[in-house]
Amino acid sequence: MKEAIVAAGPKVTLQDVPIPKPNADQVLIKVVYSGSNPKDWKRPQLGEPHNSGDDISGVVEAVGENVVEFKKGDRVAAFHEMMAPSGSFAEYALAWDYTTFHLPKKTTFEEGATIPLAAMTAAIGLYMRLGLPEPWHATTTQTPLIVYGASGAVGAYAIKLAQASNIHPIIAIAGRAQDFVEKLIDRSKGDTIIDYRKGDDAVVSGIQDALKKAGAKEVHHAFDAVSEHNSFQNISKVLAPQGSKITLVLPGKDYSAIPENIKHSTTMVGSVHMDVEPDSYKGKAGIKTGGKEFGYVFFRLFSRGLQQGWFTPHPHEVVPGGLNGVEKALSNLKNGVNSATKYVFKIEDTTGAGESKM
Repeated sequence: MKEAIVAAGPKVTLQDVPIPKPNADQVLIKVVYSGSNPKDWKRPQLGEPHNSGDDISGVVEAVGENVVEFKKGDRVAAFHEMMAPSGSFAEYALAWDYTTFHLPKKTTFEEGATIPLAAMTAAIGLYMRLGLPEPWHATTTQTPLIVYGASGAVGAYAIKLAQASNIHPIIAIAGRAQDFVEKLIDRSKGDTIIDYRKGDDAVVSGIQDALKKAGAKEVHHAFDAVSEHNSFQNISKVLAPQGSKITLVLPGKDYSAIPENIKHSTTMVGSVHMDVEPDSYKGKAGIKTGGKEFGYVFFRLFSRGLQQGWFTPHPHEVVPGGLNGVEKALSNLKNGVNSATKYVFKIEDTTGAGESKM
């Protein structure tokens, strides 16, 4: 089969490799569309070249002997385990059964490719890290939430899930894609958008004004889906002095500017492939996270939400050329070309695709 290998640059080469086989708990998926994420070009900068794609959308080709929920021919999307072999930049990819979920007929494959990594990142941040009420325990009390980077896929999914949990007011920080964010929020419940392009002081005062207008005395929760360009510094200035939490999406950064009284964590989507992980809160290492169980539950909730209509895919752009277009798309991600869209790749458009044999 054809597989795209991403190296630093980003530089992408296509290789002919054997079609992988699933182990007892895995699903082999014929990839119809692959999604992409910023980490797809960032990870190869730091290590060996590899197939860095993790957003799978396609049709089940084969399942391991322990898999009970899926069978050949099922329409699915899945989150491939990061850094593991057989990622989504290929004609066939592997995923664990607990990070695979059914796609309703109303959801297209290209839409499905926008969901797995970004939506799960949002879920982990809101519910595992910030401890907010899940959609099945929707809150009945006012719960202000700051979402910094609201037009990106992670931020947008965070807003959608927060809406399902009846979390309001949502204070969305966005830039040139505010028209898109406007469709996600609910002004009648105090939600609002603040333009970060007006400067740091305007962001801080804008959040404070939004809280007053919504009748909220304090805000205790913030999801920083940017984690740079003074985002967490601005958030730190408005969070309540006691009992506040902020979760961030970029590991390895210096977050010492966040005051000690604000509990901060890093939201790492790879935790859904772990039973135990070093907790991102200081001083708590090696605790049981329940990451796999969390992933299992929320990926199935995504299927239900798609079918019911309250959960929707992210806007997307199909990059011409299938895997031949991966290098250009990742370069665009690196250079910040796209806004409020996910790049996806139609695998059958790859030169030489369809020639593989099982």
